[in-house]
Amino acid sequence: MEKKALGCEGVQSGERDLILEVCVDSVESALAAVRGGADRLEVCSNLIIGGTTPGVSQFGQIRRACDVALHVLLRPRYGDFLYTDREFQMVLEDGRRFLEMGADGIVAGCLLPDGALDLARMEELRKAAGEKHLTLHRAFDMCREPLKTLEEAVDLGVDTILTSGQRKTCMEGKALLERLLHQAGKRVEILVGGGVNAEVIACLAGEIGARSFHMSGKRVLESKMVYRKEAVSMGIPGMGEYAILRTDEEEIRRASDALRGVLPGTA
Repeated sequence: MEKKALGCEGVQSGERDLILEVCVDSVESALAAVRGGADRLEVCSNLIIGGTTPGVSQFGQIRRACDVALHVLLRPRYGDFLYTDREFQMVLEDGRRFLEMGADGIVAGCLLPDGALDLARMEELRKAAGEKHLTLHRAFDMCREPLKTLEEAVDLGVDTILTSGQRKTCMEGKALLERLLHQAGKRVEILVGGGVNAEVIACLAGEIGARSFHMSGKRVLESKMVYRKEAVSMGIPGMGEYAILRTDEEEIRRASDALRGVLPGTA
């Protein structure tokens, strides 16, 4: 079925390999994403700050509950991707542990102070992943030379590059994304992230031929706490202790339908 949205020319999905990856930071979100039609999950913690390495028990519960591919984010802290030796050792040790527990891949990225990809550490990550999937995450969006970095990632054996086209959202980064897709060909998966929803998927699939997308589909749930201490705040400004972010099953379903050429009201 032809896709049409936001004035973008539609394309036939046909038998193409289409991937909808959903990043989740709870078992509840993982289950909602799978019910909604996610093909793959990126398991992490603390999505409100961009995601960090998940807990071992969290991953274990998701692995037992979800029969889809699970890729695990390896990010020891919030902030840049220039890691100390101890931080990088944590990345390696965590990666090996999650792979032993049944992860299908790892998601990581390391940069040098000058904005270049840290080839030595990325090579170590490739070796640690073995035959499993290796995704270079949005550290790519912070690198100095994206076209050169893509070639370096291919040479390293990276399977996927997650990117918004070096902009805050993928719609803003559309021009670079198109160049990356063309340059990558079938050598590496370009996974489009940053502000992804059903309408964005339909548009970018039609305009630039993107076929792999990464999203969270989060909505804010109200806490079930009855007693509340409103004067105390221990979190991020603007996000109180009584708001919970969870994946919205229907948002994922709409996105999955859009990716496969079915928009609401056209089925």
